Amino acid sequence: MADLQDDIPTTTEVGEDDGLRGGPPAVPPSLDPGRARPEQPTGELLTRAHTLLAAHPVADGYSGLPWALRHLPWYDLELGEAAVDTDVPRLREGHVGALFWSLHLPGGPVGERAAAATLEQLDQVRTVIEAHPEGLRLVRTAGQVIDARNRGRIAVVLGPAHGAALDDSLGILRILRALGLRVLTLAGTAWAGESGLTRFGEEVVREMNRLGVLADLSGASQATAERALALSRTPVLCTRSAARALRPHPANLPDDLLAALGAAKGLCMVPLTAEQTGPTVPDVADHLDHIRDVAGPECVGLSGTYDSGAVHPRDLADASRYPHLVAELLGRGWTETELSLLTWKNVQRVLRSADFTARATQYRREARAPRITDLDTTP
Repeated sequence: MADLQDDIPTTTEVGEDDGLRGGPPAVPPSLDPGRARPEQPTGELLTRAHTLLAAHPVADGYSGLPWALRHLPWYDLELGEAAVDTDVPRLREGHVGALFWSLHLPGGPVGERAAAATLEQLDQVRTVIEAHPEGLRLVRTAGQVIDARNRGRIAVVLGPAHGAALDDSLGILRILRALGLRVLTLAGTAWAGESGLTRFGEEVVREMNRLGVLADLSGASQATAERALALSRTPVLCTRSAARALRPHPANLPDDLLAALGAAKGLCMVPLTAEQTGPTVPDVADHLDHIRDVAGPECVGLSGTYDSGAVHPRDLADASRYPHLVAELLGRGWTETELSLLTWKNVQRVLRSADFTARATQYRREARAPRITDLDTTP
């Protein structure tokens, strides 16, 4: 799997065909001429979808909104903002209850400025949230996510950030956690490469467990993913990964890794991007079906990837369209229990697990302060 930073398309238009990068895609079930194509969701299914999402809102695993807002001279997310895919009215229409705000940089890490650039992103996030107190609330724990929902606010979870932001220092990891970071992407660093985690990389994962920071394996190599799954005492995330069996994108997961992720109670958050899942709602649903069947219903989640520059499937153009996807899944026979896990409960479980493990581990394991130069960097 390759680092996703170089794979993000530059256009935000909805794809009208399947002519996407990465070679000819595999034919997913929804495009198989031998199988009847699911009909568009009926009004009854949409009504049921809205009812279900009112009780079990969406926890969206990836949003590029902070970076998208940087270059706008003025915006009002509570009133509505046409220049981006995400604003408070559309989040409410789509029944989004929690949103992971990416601190990634569109061009990838910026060398020695990766840590500074991530802190600038954090400053941007705080500015945006403080300007919209009636709609958004910054949260640090699973309990605060619930509290924000009960108060009528959309919970903002910080992360994923790029692992390069650590500047090879566990001290910086602790500072970022103190500022609210909850998810860190391992791919694209010197300590999490094609050969797997180095000794320092293993220390990073252990310290993340101690702090309650979740590991994001999207874009990581097979060796890194397997070692992180074996090492981590908390569930790991893949914030932007679908099923490689249906679409051979380098960031999508093969079935053996999906099965391992399910066994470890991790979470695969399927991105709503045409490049990784296909250009239609049924294509996205095919990936969700496949991951549920291979890894189990407790392993699958949603990742809108809105405002990241990605091309989105038709009828999933912005954050208001989640009911259309849920209606499609209802039409395929997904139960309310499975859908509640998909939209909300799986993310809550992972956050609670990380919170619990951090509290338990901090009593038994003191903070370590090695830099990458303090340890042998070979796997």
